[in-house]
Amino acid sequence: MTISEEHPAPPPDYSQMFERLIGEIERHPGVEADSEVRGAEQAVLDGAGQAVERHADALVDLSHDIHDHPELAYEETYAADAVSTFLTERGHETTPGAYGLDTAVHVRAGEGHPRVAFLAEYDALPGIGHACGHNVICTTAVGGFLAAATQLGTTGGSVELIGTPAEEGGGGKEAIARAGGFDDVDAVVMLHPFFADVAEHPFIGVRTVVATFTGINAHAAALPFLGRNALDAAVQAYTGIAQLRQHMLPTDRVHGVFTDGGAKPNIVPDRAEVEFYVRSAEPATLQELCTRVDAIFQGAAIQAGCSVEVTWDRTPVYMPTRLNGPLSQRYAVHATARGRRVLPGGVIPEALTGSTDLGNVSVRVPSIHALLDIAPFGVSLHTPEFAAFARSETGDAGVTDGAYALAGTALDYLSDADLRAAVDEDFAAGGGVVDVEALYP
Repeated sequence: MTISEEHPAPPPDYSQMFERLIGEIERHPGVEADSEVRGAEQAVLDGAGQAVERHADALVDLSHDIHDHPELAYEETYAADAVSTFLTERGHETTPGAYGLDTAVHVRAGEGHPRVAFLAEYDALPGIGHACGHNVICTTAVGGFLAAATQLGTTGGSVELIGTPAEEGGGGKEAIARAGGFDDVDAVVMLHPFFADVAEHPFIGVRTVVATFTGINAHAAALPFLGRNALDAAVQAYTGIAQLRQHMLPTDRVHGVFTDGGAKPNIVPDRAEVEFYVRSAEPATLQELCTRVDAIFQGAAIQAGCSVEVTWDRTPVYMPTRLNGPLSQRYAVHATARGRRVLPGGVIPEALTGSTDLGNVSVRVPSIHALLDIAPFGVSLHTPEFAAFARSETGDAGVTDGAYALAGTALDYLSDADLRAAVDEDFAAGGGVVDVEALYP
């Protein structure tokens, strides 16, 4: 058998690593309740739980419906209409096409402050549908909003449901933020499906960059010395970034592809292009990493005798998430009440992560982005396997459990002035409001 016949190679066996992590998870007691936080009265939480149960079947049906009609970023007309119809039929006045975005949705219950926003995502991935479980994200937010809204007569304040399109690369939340969508919000709650329940798990920032190299055409056999090979420059850039990886922070990621490598082998390419995602865990380290990547592009062009045009941020920058400790802890308490063992940050390796435009909200408003267990440990997001679990019995259980935990977190915040003070203190200690528009116009 030749080497080529053996490809593609089987994936590495990480079973021992997973078994060790599963053992740590099974031994961990989970997040304990904070006895110093009063939160919402038990009767309020019971009322929210009853509301979730009343809507449970309909919420699961909505989750399945969205899963069965996957739509890409900024094309989520079916999902946005389904959410609007669902809430309208239950007595809430919705605003489709909110914030100048055709597939954004806004609805509010109650008046005044404090005000908590539930964020619903519903875009899918090309080819593999809801392999990130956004149907579950959407319906937990819808269910949490409905449940919390039933208790506002006791807690006061108000809650909002914001349907946020285009998380998968389109930066819908940043567009909503720039339209003023979070200017009057005091706290934000949402969750994300995963293969474990985790109160706080970091998501790193990401910027996109395209480097277009320009050289000179020539006959690759007869007169190659008259040419300047743009593909050589692109290859050198790719190699340079590969060498950079040894000297990056453990939480940094840089990964890319060739999008143009020339027309024919007998023509020295006068154009080549690469696209990379550059990720890091902190705004400052993200900026430093981007500076180093840019320098590699410039050096590669010089080495090949070419010019280069570097274009950053064709899609919005995703900031690293700044998760709010007191709010995340309350989410863990309420998820635990549904029989879940919620892990604190650090039990799941922080390197097992990605990026989300919730980061852009979290540096403007205190936010949570809890992880919800709907699949066996190690089933990777963005795969057909995870898409199947997003429409399974475990995914359906996640819809109702997550809705209750989000509602409980919001009601705690509305009910408890001391908790609100702790949330604000935690947010300020993390750096306060970041002017994302000034950083990345």
